[in-house]
Amino acid sequence: MCWSAEADLVAGAGIAAIGVACVAQARRARDLPLAALPLLLGAHQLIEAAVWAQDGGTGPAVLAWAVIALPLLPFWVPVGVFAAAPRRARPRLVVPLTVGIATTAVLSYVLATRAVRAEIRGHTVGYAVDLPHAELVIAGYLIATIGSVLLSGERGLVMFGVLVAVGALICTALWRTEFVSTWCAFAAVASVVLLGWVRGGGSRTVAA
Repeated sequence: MCWSAEADLVAGAGIAAIGVACVAQARRARDLPLAALPLLLGAHQLIEAAVWAQDGGTGPAVLAWAVIALPLLPFWVPVGVFAAAPRRARPRLVVPLTVGIATTAVLSYVLATRAVRAEIRGHTVGYAVDLPHAELVIAGYLIATIGSVLLSGERGLVMFGVLVAVGALICTALWRTEFVSTWCAFAAVASVVLLGWVRGGGSRTVAA
């Protein structure tokens, strides 16, 4: 999420370009799901530019944004991490993978049965959906996404996970003040880190 439609367009195009480079330079087939993550994040930013342009509300752009943010990412990230991780790290990744699948199922049901609405709030966009047991679902989301990366056993991915975790905390704090949305900047930096990991053919493992 960025602070304006123009910023979303620029950030989305830049992040998507990094994604193209990630996919093109991936040396191992099992790295492709994670290598393609910046492509997904870039598309997400471009979709939000359309949400800005329509001044929030409901509609296809809002739903597309929500589909990527809610059910898709907690499935995509742990599956990608599981595929790319060293074999000895995979047993511990079963937990975030299972949690991610369950979280995706819940969020898919929510989007299928409830409307999502976007609201422009200063330099941020707020998205609202009636989410049952929100605290539990959010915990599952964080375990699936950030947790799986931190448990990956590869230095480049762990660095990526730390950056995303710190970025999420900062961006959430700024977003709650309705001052400015800065996630697009962190997404760009995180995508560059991911590109470095891809270029290395998968980073060196860390101690188990």
